[in-house]
Amino acid sequence: MRAVLTPILLLFAVITTSAQSKLPYYEIPKEANKFTSGTVISRMIDGLGFRYYWATEGLTEKDLEYKPSAEAKTTKETIDHVLSLSQVIKNAALKVSHKEAKSGMTFVEKRKATLENLKQASDILRSSDDVSQFKIIFGEKEFPLWNAINGPIADAIWHAGQLASFRRASGNPINSKINHFTGTVRK
Repeated sequence: MRAVLTPILLLFAVITTSAQSKLPYYEIPKEANKFTSGTVISRMIDGLGFRYYWATEGLTEKDLEYKPSAEAKTTKETIDHVLSLSQVIKNAALKVSHKEAKSGMTFVEKRKATLENLKQASDILRSSDDVSQFKIIFGEKEFPLWNAINGPIADAIWHAGQLASFRRASGNPINSKINHFTGTVRK
């Protein structure tokens, strides 16, 4: 009995650990049933999350150090910037002042934090019919959520495209089975 039970318990532990470490945005979540200001901005964040997930999935140390020119930022520095942008987006949804990201995080930790920040913000905003209550706050300065659309959300989408381009240039192209239009992955 013990010989049978041990492999089953081990398999259960592996499956449980795998499920716990699953990151958001492997695919875009199902769309909302209705259009509201909250569901639209949520969907924009979900699109960003999906693009960032795949632009950063499977990056190597070589990819992280890549930069297209001497003056440009490395992939790793661009990831740091997107993490900061994701915190601005999340903090706006939480209605708190923006604080800079913790330093000393590994790439894996930064990627996870970025995706979780985006998911948290998306979930909060999706459930709101009136997004005018949300503000981007930098200390004493407050900006309407409009600024999130043309500011950190658009900027992070731009940088997700850069990350995809950088990884292609460093010899590690993005997964060819992803479909940005549908937000799905071909099996």
